[in-house]
Amino acid sequence: MAANLSYWEHQSFFDPVDVAIIGAGLVGLTAALYLKQRQPNWRVVVLERGALPSGASTKNAGFACFGSISELIEQEKRGDVQPVVAARYTGLARLRELVGDAALDYQPVGGYELFRHEESALAVECLSKIDYFNDLLAPVVGRAHTFRDASPEAGRFGFGGVGTLLKNDCEGSLDAGRMMRTLLSRAWAAEVPVPANCAVQAIEAPAGRAVTVRLANGATIEAGQVLLATNAFATELLPGLAVAPGRGQVLVTEPLPEAKLTGTFHYDHGYAYFRQLPDHRILLGGGRNLDFAAEETVIPGLTEPVQQYLTTLLHEVVVPGHRPRVDYRWSGVMGFGPALAPIIDWVKPGVLAAVRCNGMGVALGAGTGWQAAEMMSQA
Repeated sequence: MAANLSYWEHQSFFDPVDVAIIGAGLVGLTAALYLKQRQPNWRVVVLERGALPSGASTKNAGFACFGSISELIEQEKRGDVQPVVAARYTGLARLRELVGDAALDYQPVGGYELFRHEESALAVECLSKIDYFNDLLAPVVGRAHTFRDASPEAGRFGFGGVGTLLKNDCEGSLDAGRMMRTLLSRAWAAEVPVPANCAVQAIEAPAGRAVTVRLANGATIEAGQVLLATNAFATELLPGLAVAPGRGQVLVTEPLPEAKLTGTFHYDHGYAYFRQLPDHRILLGGGRNLDFAAEETVIPGLTEPVQQYLTTLLHEVVVPGHRPRVDYRWSGVMGFGPALAPIIDWVKPGVLAAVRCNGMGVALGAGTGWQAAEMMSQA
């Protein structure tokens, strides 16, 4: 018997369901909404371990991006990059369709990639690949030119030491907090309860029987199917999954009205990224590549080397000559693995995993949730 749960709480939140979704992030909530569209009579519950979604969905930078040229060059070494970019691009389209641009505060500002003068060799390589990736992505984005040389625009941003600037005209930005708040409210409106502080301790999936989800508060839920949508935390419940955590650290400055950084910006093969927020603050994150081993953790926290790297980048490149106060610092945890595509597969009888977005959760989340809902509604 669960500790101190009332009859009403058992009936409303922990009664048997058709689908129990573990994780109230972008994948879990979009899957719940898509499931209710397909199976409106199904009982669906979304279980969240924290007071708010605990991974990256409320802690990301709000980039509606699908890959800079330097990132795509590296990713192409790992396999066919076109279907992966297609999944990211269509995932963003699904997110915008499901939530709406106004609710997302989606802004089609484009995405820039910066190269400092000392990175001229990489800049030349990326410039030489513009036509190649434009041709490769034309069937995906429906336009002939995704990338272009935007170096003449570099001067208007006031960056320090930047020699080359490439632009992806198909990218944009959004408000991650408003995105998640909208998804949460729509889940409740669709009669999908999303109880917080409901950490799952175990999933028991005997063949031919309902799946039992055991919670840390002592409650259990019987479900016809379970969707594991915890991304980087997936191996806590299913240790065999090929998912490893990657912590991303972020800072946000005081308002800087004099800065005019319209767009989203990528640097250092996409491992660093920044943008100016609507209240004129600058958000800057990244640095995971300084020490991959140290950042392969689900433990939130900040490290001195990464914070120093971000601060130096802020002072020397983003707003050279300024030393703005930093008002916010945090970290979020992403899920990575050996393949670029997410894991969307049955991993136990009645248990589907939809995890491992490889740092592209905003782009892949809604598409992953949609695919998971399709598979579960047809099972």
